[in-house]
Amino acid sequence: MNSPLTLAIVGIISATLRLATPLIFASLGGVFSEKSGVVNIGLEGIMTAGAFFAVLGSYLTGSPWIGIIFAILGGALFAALHAYLSIHLMADQVVSGVGINVFSAAFVSYLVYKFFGTPSQTSVVTSLPYPSAMFAKIPLIGPILAELNWFVWVAIILVFVSQYILYKTPLGLRIRAVGEHPKAADTLGINVYKIRYFSVILSGVLGGLGGATLSIGIMNLYRENMVSGRGFIALAAMIFGNWKPKNAMLACLLFGFAETLQLYAKGFGWKIPGEFYAAFPYLLTMIMLAGFVGKTQAPLADGVPYKKGER
Repeated sequence: MNSPLTLAIVGIISATLRLATPLIFASLGGVFSEKSGVVNIGLEGIMTAGAFFAVLGSYLTGSPWIGIIFAILGGALFAALHAYLSIHLMADQVVSGVGINVFSAAFVSYLVYKFFGTPSQTSVVTSLPYPSAMFAKIPLIGPILAELNWFVWVAIILVFVSQYILYKTPLGLRIRAVGEHPKAADTLGINVYKIRYFSVILSGVLGGLGGATLSIGIMNLYRENMVSGRGFIALAAMIFGNWKPKNAMLACLLFGFAETLQLYAKGFGWKIPGEFYAAFPYLLTMIMLAGFVGKTQAPLADGVPYKKGER
């Protein structure tokens, strides 16, 4: 049971699940935002804010659970700013998202120095407790479950909850209607602005959780460039998954495996430069977008501002 091959398989599966989790949260956020018709390129910045505020909340209160609340609020605030610019002011949604990314990185860097006195890294804080010993006793899959964290479980549950909400509830029908035909939805009495604000802010909540997964789930601190493009990879997973929660999760697992590969590649003795493995997740992102973006169907009104009464 403890052979090198078995240990490697357990390690790869558990690492894939852990590393895919922040992508799953962010991709679900992207699904809700874009299903309502708002492109959210700002997920990278939202995840950055979530990662930092999770650590700040845990640092100030000593409780990682409070840190999660901080991460949710931080992500929601940045998403609300994007929603205001995109929906109320009808700014270009891509430009607004890029602005959120730039502002978030700079603002968080300032707060890191303000609260921790260092330019690029926070102090170590308490991570979420996880009953690894209890899970390890489960037959067959126990060794894998013991290496996970609570964020993995929550992310998987939210995938199925999101799928149900979007396709089985009146709220989901309204979100999809607003993203496909906002004028028709408005005619039927659906408040397009409220649905879009709700969906974008929800994407911030989920993106904030994705950031918290990195800082107090996988690690126990925040450091500069911790998110490192994962917000964009999550968007690629959302597109590859055709804007559907379950499909996006599968794409995130693929990207998580690509990231895991670089951790185990040297142990396999493969004669390939390490830089290739480090770049592999990003190469995979570009390949997926180049090969599948034309075969997927975005919501018809995705990225199109809506002005009530306009013909």
